[in-house]
Amino acid sequence: MKNLIAYFLFFFVVFNSTVNANEKCESSKKQLEKIIKTYESHEGFDRQKFPLGLYTKEYYKAEADFATSLLKEFECIQLDDLSETEKISCKLLQFVLQDDIDFYKFERFLNPLLSDAGFHSSLNYQIRPINNLWQAKAYLNKLNALPIFVDQHFVNLREGLQKGVSQPKVIFIGYESTYNDHIVDDFRKSPFYKPFLKLPESLSAKQKDSILLAAKDAIEKKVVPQFQRIKTFFEKEYLPKTRTTLGVSQTPNGAAYYQNRINFYTTSKQYTAEDIHQIGLKEVARIKAEMEKIIQELNFKGSFADFFQFLRTDPQFFAKTPKEILMIARDIAKRVDAELPRFFKTLPRKPYGVAPVPDAIAPKYTSGRYIGTSKNSTEPGYYWVNTYDLPSRTLYTLPALTVHEAVPGHHLQGSLNNELGESIPQFRRNLYLSAYGEGWGLYSEFLADEMGIYTTPYEQFGKLTYEMWRACRLVVDTGIHAKNWTREQVVKYMSENTALSLHEINTETDRYISWPGQALSYKMGEIKIRELRTKAEKILGNKFNIRDFHEVILEQGTVSLAILEERVLNYIQRVLNE
Repeated sequence: MKNLIAYFLFFFVVFNSTVNANEKCESSKKQLEKIIKTYESHEGFDRQKFPLGLYTKEYYKAEADFATSLLKEFECIQLDDLSETEKISCKLLQFVLQDDIDFYKFERFLNPLLSDAGFHSSLNYQIRPINNLWQAKAYLNKLNALPIFVDQHFVNLREGLQKGVSQPKVIFIGYESTYNDHIVDDFRKSPFYKPFLKLPESLSAKQKDSILLAAKDAIEKKVVPQFQRIKTFFEKEYLPKTRTTLGVSQTPNGAAYYQNRINFYTTSKQYTAEDIHQIGLKEVARIKAEMEKIIQELNFKGSFADFFQFLRTDPQFFAKTPKEILMIARDIAKRVDAELPRFFKTLPRKPYGVAPVPDAIAPKYTSGRYIGTSKNSTEPGYYWVNTYDLPSRTLYTLPALTVHEAVPGHHLQGSLNNELGESIPQFRRNLYLSAYGEGWGLYSEFLADEMGIYTTPYEQFGKLTYEMWRACRLVVDTGIHAKNWTREQVVKYMSENTALSLHEINTETDRYISWPGQALSYKMGEIKIRELRTKAEKILGNKFNIRDFHEVILEQGTVSLAILEERVLNYIQRVLNE
């Protein structure tokens, strides 16, 4: 009898536990909607109190704890019960939440610096035109929040120094421009004052006077003094104490951290540093053979190295003025615009402009970059072209740079991502994964050849130069961070295998040193996209349509490479079944 009672008690407990679990989980669809809503509504901190953000260890721990608890909510979800879009949202949110956990685990907040960027230089992105009173007040609030912003980062940087996870000293040559340019003796000379020079006509004279007075006060009492503090901190405290080693694997827990970054930037756990190093060596050999073919077709008399020297020094390959290089970039961009309908079904509504990289960050900046805006912003996206040190900005690489940063590269892909329909959660519309985004940017350089954008053998060589550059990244990034390469080894390897200017090679080398793993994403992403296109073309034959293929790549927005492959394979099967 006791055994019978025990059996019924056990059955009752198990039955009720199952019912309660089912009630808690609801349907997979509703559970996913609940998780996404929780994630997207999560504020994290008071944005009125911290208009420039919150950067304390306590905040990052709270974010990691939040991500951990939310990840547990996915246990109830059955992927087979979800639509394709929902499955993608499910996988991507798990990926994002895990990175939030890893951010705290590896204490990435202790090292908020890169060779060409940093917590302080990121403030330049706040400099935007003021279109109304609300924007004026919001911008002033940000300027006045600088002391708290700087204090929080100083705490993190000092702890990073103590733990040996700071940046290598070698990357900071020329870094003084990132703060010296903001230490001015006249508030009107501050780059942060620029938005106040052209206030909207909708403001009354009284409002304008009030804003300008507040702007003078903010720049004189907050902005300039804080950049003076930053200068003192870097020159008296940080640089004398920062590490002299190079690779991140030489820091505490660095090897595990580098593998984590490989996983993140390739959106995969299938590659080791050695795997990627070998892929890079094979790609370098393949691209070099294509380069040598062009050199032969040009009847150039000299060695491979001689041709690089010719490209780096002949005046025909350089603009004489900043205006000239901007005009050439705009001409290329406009020619590409005309080709887009032949290759894409869906184009973005958001336009883009071509503008110079701001003077304050140009010396340590790349040759160009795309700066996007939100869907509802009245500002366009911008393709920034670096007009600093023109003898280092080769014109024969400008077509490849332009298609990568503007269209069909980052502007097209990024804007389409922002403009995705309401069926795509907001977190995905804001999501950027380098393997996808930079992979698409590099694929765009390949696609531009089909568009007829490269008009000379030198521009074709420029395309190969940029592809070689990204292939070399696989070799040198893993060389630095897993194989203890010296900076001299990296510069030598890049000089021997790319036609990039020596200035660019040096700035890029510092970038790879300071940003472990990110440089891997370009080529690994492009390899996957081209591999999938080749497979689709081979299997589908005359049924292959380039516009349909690009629609499959872009219509769900940013995805991991595994998701992208699954989508393309499904597309192939659909077409075969038609």
